[in-house]
Amino acid sequence: MILRPRIYIDTSVIGGCLDDEFREHSLELMDRFAAKHYIAVVSDLTKLELRSAPAEVRNLLVDFPHEAVELNASSRMLADEYLKARVITRKQIADASHIAVATICRVDVLVSWNFKHIVNLPRIHGFNSINVKFGFPMLEIRSPREVLDYEK
Repeated sequence: MILRPRIYIDTSVIGGCLDDEFREHSLELMDRFAAKHYIAVVSDLTKLELRSAPAEVRNLLVDFPHEAVELNASSRMLADEYLKARVITRKQIADASHIAVATICRVDVLVSWNFKHIVNLPRIHGFNSINVKFGFPMLEIRSPREVLDYEK
């Protein structure tokens, strides 16, 4: 039996469904979730961020099959460690929290279109060095395009 990968999606992937630059790959990823090729993992933080998004973006998650996960004390602690290590600044606490909750929930990969603060090799190395330091697994971080391209 082949296990379906658990893929954490942040807000940028959902919003990407309506963006000219990211639409194709975001929608293809959503189609794979709907076809049950992958398991979408969505945090309460993502849902909170979507509250301020346009209705068209918010509606993308209505009746969308996903595993719901929550930011908890462990993920808050880990996000704080990213900040202490200066992997990311306090202004990007939400981005640090996405990484932390995905790590704590042990997803197979986190996907994002945020190349400045998340899908960024020096930051990925920084996040993972903190993860290992505190006994957590390293986290795969990719863009939706990268995840989909591996399937071809």
